[in-house]
Amino acid sequence: MLLLTCPNCGLSVEETELAPGGQAHLKRFGPESTDEQFEEYMFLRDNAKGVHFERWRHAYGCGKWFLAARDTSSLQVYGTYSAQTTEPPADILARIAKGRSA
Repeated sequence: MLLLTCPNCGLSVEETELAPGGQAHLKRFGPESTDEQFEEYMFLRDNAKGVHFERWRHAYGCGKWFLAARDTSSLQVYGTYSAQTTEPPADILARIAKGRSA
């Protein structure tokens, strides 16, 4: 079972209390975008085995969105952080680097 800690309310919950929101840190394009840019945004997602940055909503708790870094092959969670963060925090990137080198 996947356990994530909501950074908004501080609760550590099972994935059954959460709603997945897909890949995090996507570049969104506005009305002036080309068809290729819109297609890339809507349909092309990274689905690599390994560390993935994802959006989650604490659906049966505080109801707020947050982001998580986890390894899709081992389900190891490297950390969760605010949905308003535009890039993964340095401490989480350091945990990922340390975990992958071990």
